[in-house]
Amino acid sequence: MRSATSKHLHPVLGRRLIDWTLASLRSVEPARIVVVVSPELEDAVDGVEVAVQREPRGSGHAAATARDALAGFSGAILVVADTPLMTESVLTGLFEAHRREEAAATILTFRPEVPLPYGRIVRGDTGAVDRIVEDKDAAPEELGIMELNSSIYVFDAAALWPALERLDSDNAQGELYLTDAIRHIREAGGAISAFESPDPWAPVGVNDRSELAAIAAVLRDRINEAHMLAGATIVDPTSTWIDAGVELAPDSTIHPFTVLRGRTRVAEGAEVGPHAVAIDAEIGARVLVGPFCYLRPGTVLEAGAKAGTFVEIKNSRVGEGTKVPHLSYIGDADIGAGTNVGAGNITANFPHKPGQPKGRTTIGRNVRTGVQNAFVAPLEVGDGAWIAAGSVITKDVPSGALAVARARQENKEGYADRGAGAADGDD
Repeated sequence: MRSATSKHLHPVLGRRLIDWTLASLRSVEPARIVVVVSPELEDAVDGVEVAVQREPRGSGHAAATARDALAGFSGAILVVADTPLMTESVLTGLFEAHRREEAAATILTFRPEVPLPYGRIVRGDTGAVDRIVEDKDAAPEELGIMELNSSIYVFDAAALWPALERLDSDNAQGELYLTDAIRHIREAGGAISAFESPDPWAPVGVNDRSELAAIAAVLRDRINEAHMLAGATIVDPTSTWIDAGVELAPDSTIHPFTVLRGRTRVAEGAEVGPHAVAIDAEIGARVLVGPFCYLRPGTVLEAGAKAGTFVEIKNSRVGEGTKVPHLSYIGDADIGAGTNVGAGNITANFPHKPGQPKGRTTIGRNVRTGVQNAFVAPLEVGDGAWIAAGSVITKDVPSGALAVARARQENKEGYADRGAGAADGDD
């Protein structure tokens, strides 16, 4: 990945790569999950058992590292790699094939749409799996085989551990290959079966940022399709990126070039975008967001509210029917119902002294602000108040009052006739 961040911790649509893999595993309700990690990742995964591989000696060595954690376990062991696109249906099919064939080991194979440097499945004259040849060890005729090894297997525990003990590093990479365990199990008389994934994307892993982008696009399409099938409208799914934890109600509409992240929730009848970003925001019923709007964490837009063009809102509640139409920043504020915020309004909440918490601005119900207003927190504007254009409000405004906080305009009549042009360098 050429990154300071471990491959497994790279984020994709609201989850890390390893979290996507774990989600697919949990979908088939395994009795236990053991994650084999390098020492620096020992504390990176919660809610599972962890086995630490102190030295990276290959996939076979990684599998053997889990043996102590699984001491006494006698059932079927599913071994997976970093496959964020894996699905419940593929894993269920793999387990069913393993039981049906009464196999000691079952390999998940696939036929990708593009060439990939995976191990080849070599079959014998009867069609049964004879062996797996790694890409770097394959002969020219073996490189033409299109059925690939996904590095995902189901083993009977009684067959797996003795086979791992027989592994050696006599190969191009000098590693202990898990694929060689298949050969040892077959030589010991164990039955080997294979199940071809009906989804050619499900077994694909990630090894660089190009593949990361390709995986993200597939996950994007899956997430968007699920929302659309559940009743949400996504006008252009290819330009819309929605995290796994986002909730869209039926009859909500997401316009092109919109990004919804974190735990954002969009209620029925709301329209978001185009060109909108929302992170951990709550967007109520019939709310209008955008275009070109940024909703930061802690934003709550109540029913019928509007956050319009070039508006940024952070850690604020905007009341029912309240409109922030354009060119405004609302941060750390509470705005009541029915208020209209004029263009170019800003809540200035930076602490007056170092170490102080940010102030909060409270604007009441049915308030009418003017253009180019600034509200210097902490302060409170009462219900039904009016704010004159160009005012910087630093004191509380009573309900129903008009606040004017600006220099008085003064016109110098005849100024142009007194040589103002010459002063500007004109002839």
